Amino acid sequence: MAPVRSTRPAAKPHILLVEDDPEISRMLTDVLSESGFIASSVGSAVDMDAFLARKTVDLIVLDIMLPGEDGLSICRRLRAASEVPIIMVTARGEDIDRIIGLEIGADDYVPKPFNSRELMARIRALLRRAQGGHTAVRSRARPLGFAGWRIDAALRQLHDPDGVRVAMTSMEFDLLLVLCRNPGRVLSREQLLELVHSGASGPIERSIDVHVSRIRQKIEPDPRDPTLIKTVRLGGYVFTPTVKEG
Repeated sequence: MAPVRSTRPAAKPHILLVEDDPEISRMLTDVLSESGFIASSVGSAVDMDAFLARKTVDLIVLDIMLPGEDGLSICRRLRAASEVPIIMVTARGEDIDRIIGLEIGADDYVPKPFNSRELMARIRALLRRAQGGHTAVRSRARPLGFAGWRIDAALRQLHDPDGVRVAMTSMEFDLLLVLCRNPGRVLSREQLLELVHSGASGPIERSIDVHVSRIRQKIEPDPRDPTLIKTVRLGGYVFTPTVKEG
């Protein structure tokens, strides 16, 4: 099971809903279709695995509360096999479920009940990030290097000092890219969200901490004592390495 994004340049984005409530599933499928997406829906992890064995998708909208294997477990499996963007949907009131979802690799989350227009906006924003924004802008972007690492905005790839590619979610990549483009500058959580999303609908400020923690796990020599991305008390975060183009 390794869902991947469609490589057809002119194809409509294919969105997979993993939702066991038939009414919500029908409503969202209709809204997605009316919004110009290809929409498919399954009601369980078993059905999702069977679907992904046959089809490719560009983004998955994943409910947490599902029969059998729950959404958090599914998200963990998906992220281990693929970088496909994931938006989690939760009816639970506890923030801990949303934070856990982000920690295990979800790109965004939407709490129930939600406005369908907001969900469409989040889907579009996440797809734009996953595709790297406007092609003309990407073509002019030169790779950046820091502390032996190399981040390529055009290819949307991060390589470690040994040249090995490191898997990242769309949000993690964009957040690290923003930090690399603003070395030595203290950026608040609000500023980071604005720079990453360019004003588009996005996750709450608290989620930035989760994504920074995941980035640290991937790039810091000691994530428990970070030296590349430092926390500034009451300020936000600052990227400390020297960053060079090329």
